[in-house]
Amino acid sequence: MMRDPDLLTFTLLALLTACRHDRAEDLGPAGPSVTPYELGRPYYFPELQIPADDPLTVEGIALGRRLYYDPILSTGGPLAGLSCSSCHNQSLSFSVPNNGPSVLPHVNLAWSRNFLWNGKVQGDLEDIMCFEVEEFFQVDLNVLRNHPVYPDRFRDAFGEVEITGTLVEKALAQWFRRLVSSNSRFDSYLRHEIEFTTSEFNGMMVFMTETGDCFHCHGIPLMTDNAFHNIGLDSAFTPADQGRYLVTGDPADLGAFKAPTLRNVALTAPYMHDGRFQTLEEVVEHYDSGVNPSPSLDPIMTKPGQLIHLGLNPMQKADLLAFLHTLTDDSFITDTALASPF
Repeated sequence: MMRDPDLLTFTLLALLTACRHDRAEDLGPAGPSVTPYELGRPYYFPELQIPADDPLTVEGIALGRRLYYDPILSTGGPLAGLSCSSCHNQSLSFSVPNNGPSVLPHVNLAWSRNFLWNGKVQGDLEDIMCFEVEEFFQVDLNVLRNHPVYPDRFRDAFGEVEITGTLVEKALAQWFRRLVSSNSRFDSYLRHEIEFTTSEFNGMMVFMTETGDCFHCHGIPLMTDNAFHNIGLDSAFTPADQGRYLVTGDPADLGAFKAPTLRNVALTAPYMHDGRFQTLEEVVEHYDSGVNPSPSLDPIMTKPGQLIHLGLNPMQKADLLAFLHTLTDDSFITDTALASPF
């Protein structure tokens, strides 16, 4: 067992001393008698920007949670019978268990300003919820308005009688801000609560240095830079593989997709935008020796001399995988407060 005493536990996080809170009270009340919700986050997480017109409240989060798990959102639409949770499984870090195209997990999205693999929706969580409510589920608001429970729940959360699409979006956005994962083994290491094994520590060194080159796109604490990168999955691009280019029209964005968070990555297979890799071992092999060149390949994928492979040895690969498993937050996937209220 070991803990590095010098500069690594550093910059990894010299910041850590306490837990800061984003207080909804500072943003003004959402209704006549709502209960402000205090969202705890580690000191080393970025400050959370919450829209002034949608402060976190106990009632709003409870409503958003119910809507997330209730197939009522899809009633009468093209996805009738499905809820958000029909696909996004808490035990898998709210990702989607399938063998086809991958879906980004619902975790720590409160710190994102662009959504979906190509970032076609930008702004606050309320903006992506607008897409989900109006385009994806095509919510029939009259079903909610005529429901025996929801009118009272909306009144409790927002102090308004009329259920509107905007209020549905606000409730869901509050719930998504509640989906914070910050209690993995890696977090415990950063807080000096545990020591890493030798393999985990060595894997962290591979991850955080040019040896593995992972940290450029997946830096701490969110384990994503929330930016778009062409990581050499392909040299030629079908429309499904053009990524960010379909949004910007910039040839430099061809094949670039959003860097997903690696928090709980061991739970979120399949990997990449098209789900082409079923295991983390396959992902590591891609970065080690499978990168394909193209004019839009992200410069961070090349090494001195324009090499596009890492050349890790078997031990380094095993250590890197051990570190990736320290990013699993068991408390997040088992928290009953995040489970179905039904």
